[in-house]
Amino acid sequence: MIRLFHSPLSPFCRKVRLSLAEKKLEVELVEERYWEKDGEFLRRNPAAKVPVLKMDGMMMAESSAICEYIEETHPTPSLLPKGAVERFEVRRMVSWFDDKFHHEVTSKLLYERVNKKVMAQGYPDSANVKAGARNIKYHLDYMGWILDQRRWLAGDAMSLADFAAAAHLSALDYISDVDWNRNDNVKTWYAKIKSRPAFRSILADQVPGFPPPAHYTDLDF
Repeated sequence: MIRLFHSPLSPFCRKVRLSLAEKKLEVELVEERYWEKDGEFLRRNPAAKVPVLKMDGMMMAESSAICEYIEETHPTPSLLPKGAVERFEVRRMVSWFDDKFHHEVTSKLLYERVNKKVMAQGYPDSANVKAGARNIKYHLDYMGWILDQRRWLAGDAMSLADFAAAAHLSALDYISDVDWNRNDNVKTWYAKIKSRPAFRSILADQVPGFPPPAHYTDLDF
């Protein structure tokens, strides 16, 4: 049995969950309060971060490394193209969301509004929230520009880049922090991703004290 130690709104965990689900790999989800740095969890990952995937007799950490392992061991359906140039573009876009978008948007909105309360770390920093709300506009515009030239974020086929982006945006959508009316290309793209069977468990997530908005599970917004 594949087991994923995760946190429901973590975009890095969601990216791994989407990869597993797209390849129809059954997984047991184990919610982990990683910030408490429990000794048993630290033995799984000394970095005290999620996701941690137990698969093929190994404990694996770091979402990008995990997704690449899943891709190499279960290549169908493919989430990485065959060509070197195309693979580079997928990896570039994954890094864009897991690094730049995460730093400029996710950490300033989701972590301030939700994580601080869940982890009992005080109140949201209003300056960070305002910065995140400002920064997401630029990222949505950039995505819209890309999607005006391509069918998907990294090319003509859906890839891990789309799952990385959708993982972050779905977590932010859970707390109503995405203006889907800002760009039609982005809204259409997300509707396609949101409608995939791999997304079902993501849309079923419930975080105590933080009910999702009505449109969160609406495939037609």
